[in-house]
Amino acid sequence: MSGPLHWLSQLASLTKFSLLTLPQRKGAAAAAAFGIAGVVAVLVGTLSIAKGFRHALVVSGQPDVALVLRSGADSEMVSFFSGQSVRLVADAPGVARSPAGPAASSELFVVLNLPMRASGTDANVPLRGVQEAAFRVRDNVRLVAGRRFEPGRNEVIVGRGAARQFAGLDLGARLRLGRSTWTVVGLFAADGGVAESEIWTDAPVLQGAYHRGNSYQSVLVRLTSPEAFAPLRDALMKDPRLNVKVVRQTDYYWEQSRVVYNLITGLGSIIASLMAIGAVFGALNTMYSSVAARTREIATLRALGFHSSPVVLSVLLESLLLALAGGTLGAALAYLVFDGYRAATMNWQSFSQVAFAFAVTPDLLLKGILYAAAIGLLGGLFPALRAARLSVIAALREL
Repeated sequence: MSGPLHWLSQLASLTKFSLLTLPQRKGAAAAAAFGIAGVVAVLVGTLSIAKGFRHALVVSGQPDVALVLRSGADSEMVSFFSGQSVRLVADAPGVARSPAGPAASSELFVVLNLPMRASGTDANVPLRGVQEAAFRVRDNVRLVAGRRFEPGRNEVIVGRGAARQFAGLDLGARLRLGRSTWTVVGLFAADGGVAESEIWTDAPVLQGAYHRGNSYQSVLVRLTSPEAFAPLRDALMKDPRLNVKVVRQTDYYWEQSRVVYNLITGLGSIIASLMAIGAVFGALNTMYSSVAARTREIATLRALGFHSSPVVLSVLLESLLLALAGGTLGAALAYLVFDGYRAATMNWQSFSQVAFAFAVTPDLLLKGILYAAAIGLLGGLFPALRAARLSVIAALREL
């Protein structure tokens, strides 16, 4: 048999022998595999939180929608416009128009304290005052129950994410906001976007309830096309009557997700790394035990002409296969337990809660399995080198 084929034959024989002896070491092998499964489940589960939060914000953005804020403001909370200013924005070039008027929604943003359904603790829930144009600008918003609020009345519609997470937002419920009582007349969906975490009402009514006068905090406009963004931005920023910044809605929500996404990703990676250290030691223990139990067999094979490199790779392959089994199990558990799980967390840019669903995506599953493979290779490396360095004569003396 030629050299490469002989080498591959030796590797196949050694790997098969290693796997056939696994039942004799099932306790240690199972401990290593389940340890790696736990690491992968925690890693994928934690990262699915960040993925779901970012998805909730990013899916809300559209390339042909622009957000106009006061210059220097990084969120709607710290922005301000007069009624005259918002009319100038609505008349700018590039804004889509229809018989109903320009697709420009001047909006208010107020934060309420409402109890969480699960814990009863208070949370910041966004209340948004909108105009009729809001439904033309956000064309993904659709009613799933009830009806729209009527202009001029103390009525609200609630995103279905907010209705799930916060108490007192069921259809027909009555809310005490400020000095007035408001009725929930509808529930709406927005493709899982951040709008589903909000409560909407008529902007002029909200202005009166919170003594805002004829003022707004942002203007959301639908463009005639994505290419109309630059002309709109230039026209508004060069207008001496205005002091504004103009951003694409997609860019705005991407930036809004950055702080929480990085925080969760960083913490998740640290926790998984600490757990991985334990998993590596578990793999080391398992593979050292494997090598110790097979000392005489390895020495015999070496005496029969088996090379050291197939011995090294056979031990590494055994460790890798154990790790991949554990990683696949951990990824499957993470998918079954976390995918679609609904929760809410603080968006530190707007200081309000965002309801979202955990998202266990294919790239996270692949990342988890690759992480498991790295643990397996690292855990099998030193035992593999030890197996290759066994003294044939000393081992055979034990026969």
